[in-house]
Amino acid sequence: MLRYTVNTMLVLLAFTVALTPLGAAVDFTSQIRPLLERHCYSCHGPKLAMHGLRLDFRSHAMKGGESGVPAVIAAKRTQSLLYRYIAGLEKNLRMPPAGPALPASDVELIGKWIDEGASWPESESAALEEDPKFRRGRTHWSFQPLRRASVPEVKNRAWVRNPIDAFVLAKLEQKRWQPAPSATPQQLLRRAYFDLTGLPPTLLQQQTQASLDQVVDQLLASPSYAERWARHWLDVVRYAESNGYERDGHKPQAWKYRDYVIRSFHQDKPFDRFLTEQLAGDELDEPTPETLIATGYFRLGPWDDEPADPDTDRYDQLDDILATTSQAFLGLTLACARCHNHKFEPLAAKDYYSMIAVFDGLERPRKGRTELDRPIGTRAEIEREKARDARITPLAEEIAKLKKPFQTKEKNWESKIPADVQRQVAALEAQIAALRKETPDLPRGYFLEEPSATMKPVHVLVRGKPGAHGPEVAPAVPAILVKQQPQFLPPAHTSRRRLSLAQWLASRDNPLTARVIVNRVWMWHFGEGLVRTPSDFGLMGQRPTHPELLDWLAAWFMDNGWSLKKLHKLILSSNTWRMSKRVNAEYQKEDPENRLLWRVPVKRLEAEAIRDSILAISGRLNPTMYGPSVFPPVQPQALEGSSDPDKIWKASPEEDASRRSVYVFVKRSLILPMMEVLDLCDTARSAAQRLTTSVPTQALTLFNGDFVNQQARYLAARLLQEAGSDERQQMELAYRLAFARLPHESELREMRAFLERERAQLPGENASLHALQQLARVLFNTNELVYVD
Repeated sequence: MLRYTVNTMLVLLAFTVALTPLGAAVDFTSQIRPLLERHCYSCHGPKLAMHGLRLDFRSHAMKGGESGVPAVIAAKRTQSLLYRYIAGLEKNLRMPPAGPALPASDVELIGKWIDEGASWPESESAALEEDPKFRRGRTHWSFQPLRRASVPEVKNRAWVRNPIDAFVLAKLEQKRWQPAPSATPQQLLRRAYFDLTGLPPTLLQQQTQASLDQVVDQLLASPSYAERWARHWLDVVRYAESNGYERDGHKPQAWKYRDYVIRSFHQDKPFDRFLTEQLAGDELDEPTPETLIATGYFRLGPWDDEPADPDTDRYDQLDDILATTSQAFLGLTLACARCHNHKFEPLAAKDYYSMIAVFDGLERPRKGRTELDRPIGTRAEIEREKARDARITPLAEEIAKLKKPFQTKEKNWESKIPADVQRQVAALEAQIAALRKETPDLPRGYFLEEPSATMKPVHVLVRGKPGAHGPEVAPAVPAILVKQQPQFLPPAHTSRRRLSLAQWLASRDNPLTARVIVNRVWMWHFGEGLVRTPSDFGLMGQRPTHPELLDWLAAWFMDNGWSLKKLHKLILSSNTWRMSKRVNAEYQKEDPENRLLWRVPVKRLEAEAIRDSILAISGRLNPTMYGPSVFPPVQPQALEGSSDPDKIWKASPEEDASRRSVYVFVKRSLILPMMEVLDLCDTARSAAQRLTTSVPTQALTLFNGDFVNQQARYLAARLLQEAGSDERQQMELAYRLAFARLPHESELREMRAFLERERAQLPGENASLHALQQLARVLFNTNELVYVD
C-alpha cells in the first residue's frame, strides 16, 4: 500500500477531523471513499485486486475476496474484516501492511460509518459525482442542450447575406474590425468547384454568366460532389480495404460500403438516416440491401487474423467500433475509459462498457483466418438462400463421398471414375443446379452480423482484462450526457440495441451529434472547425470560437431535415465564405490563428484533389463511378519490402487507373506512394482532420514522379490538339485549364522565354512538344494549383 510519513498522516488526520462535525452522519463520497482511495486502492482497487478483494465497488466489498468473508458488514464493525484489519484486531495482521497504521481518527471514522449502516452508493456514478471532472462536466458547454441564439444585430447590415454573417460580423465589430473584402469572381468559382467537387472548373462553366448561387446548385447536383464529400466521411470512419497487421488480407466487397457512402451523399440522404443505417441498418423493420451494406461501417477497422490472445482481440475489435462511433458521432474520446475511468473527461469505465454492451452481439463471419462475406437481400431472401443451402449441403457431401474412393494425385483422376458413379454424380449435380436456378445466389457484402437477439452479460473489465470481470452493466449511453437513460427497444430479430443507440444519437435529446457534424462540414470548407478539435468536444477539447453560431447551425441543420446539401448552400451563400484571404497585418498580429474569422484561411488541397485535378487538366480523368477499386501503377521499389511483391499490387489498365482517387484501393500496408506523401490520413483509426506537412518528398513526387511526368505529356498533347501551333493560344488554354483564368502579360513573357530555353536544349522535330511537356510539368508544380486561391 501507499507509504505516508508521520507528518503527512497528521495533516490527513487534521483534514478528516475538520470535515466531520460532531454528531453528523458519515458521508461515503466525501469521507470514506477518499480514505479507501489513499490507503487501499493500490492493492484492492481497479488496477490490482490482491486476494480477490476490491474496495472500489460496493458489491465487491460486500462479497469479500478469496476468503468469502464480506469485507464490510453493515452495522457490525467488529465483524467487518475491513475494520478488523485496520484496527489491528487480527493477530499478526494489520492493514495497510507497509508504512504507519491509519490514524485512530480514520479508523474510528470507518467504524462509525459501518455502525451507521455502511451507506455506499450502489452505482459507481453516484460516487463519481464529487469527482472534479464530473463536476466540470455538468456545466461543460458541449454537454448542455442546444440553445438557438437570436441572430445578433450588427452595424454593417449590408454585409450580411444570411445569419452566418451576422454571427461572424458581431464578433468583429466588438473589436471594431472589418471582414476581409470579397474574393474575385474567378477565385470564388475555383473555390466553389474545389470545395464541392475537388476538381477544377470546366471550360464550359468558365464561359457562362451564371451567378455563383447557380453554380453552387449545379455542383451540388453533380456526381463529383458526392465523390468529393464521401472521401471526407471515409476519413472519419477509418475506411480501408485491407486488414492491416502482418498479412494485411483484403476485405472482400468492402468497396460496396464506399459506393454506399457516395450514393448517400449524391441523394442528400438526411444525416440522421445516414447515421442510423450505418449503426443499425440490419435492425430496421425492413432492412434492404443498401442498409445492410451500410453496416459495413463496423467492419472497416484493422483486424488481426492470427491474434496471440483471441479474448483480448475480441475486445480490441469492439474497442475499435466504440472508439470510432464515439468520435465520429459524439466527438468524445470514450475509448480512453477502457481500463479505468477517463483521466481527463467525465467518462467512467462503466460508460465505456455500457456502450460495449450495445455492440457486443456483433460477430465477424470468417472461416479460420479467412474472412467471409455475407449475402445481401431482404430477410425473406436471405432465409430462402439459407434454406436452399441446407438442401444443397447434403447433396454436395454425397458427391464428395462418391468421388473419394477414386481420388488420386493425378490431374485427370475424375475422368477415371466408373460410368455408373459418374451418372450418380451427374444426377446429384443436376439437383444442385436446379436448386440454384430456383433460388439464385444473392449478391455478397462485407459487414458484421448479429446472429441472435439474446445477448450475453457484459461486465466492466478490471484494467481492461477480459478475464477480470467487475460489475455487470446494461446497455446505456454516457451518463454525463443524459438526465435519464434512453429506453432501449425490446429484442426482435436482433437485440435492437444498436437501433436504440442510433435513435438517441439522432434525437434532439442528444446535445452532440448535430453540433459535431455541422462543425465537421465547416472544417472541410474552411480548413478549421468552429471547434478546432473536431473529434473531441470534451473537457480537453477546444471551446468553439463562435459558440452561438455553432448552436444556431446545429439547430438549423436539424430543422432543415438534416440535409447536408442545404447546409453547404447556406455556408457558400454567406459573405463569410466569400471573403478573400487577404492578410491584415494588425489583425494577424493580434489574432494569428484567425479565430475571429476576419478572412478565409489559406488551405492546401488534399492528396486526392491534387491527383484528380492533374488528371482533369491533362484530359485523362476517367469519370466512371462505382465498382471495385483500381490499382494505379506503383514503382517496383515500393513493393520490395513485401513478402509477395508479385501479387500484392497488380496494376490496373491505365484507363481504369485514371479514375478519381476515391476509387483507388486503400491497402493499409501499402498506401499509393503519391497519396501517402501528400498526407493521406491514418487508416488505422478515425481521422478527425488531415495533416498538412511540407517535406522534400512532396516536391520530388510532384516534379519527378512518373505519374506527374506522364500527365504532363498528355497535357502537352492536349494543348497541341486543342490550341494548334499558336504559342499564345497554347499558353492561354493551359492557364484556363489549370487556373480558370488567362495568363498575365508578364506570365506570357516568362513562359515564352521558358519554352525557348527548353527547345534549345532538345533541338529537332520534337523540340516543341518537349518544351510544352516541361511547361505542363511546371504548371503542375505551382502554388496556384495546390492552393486554390
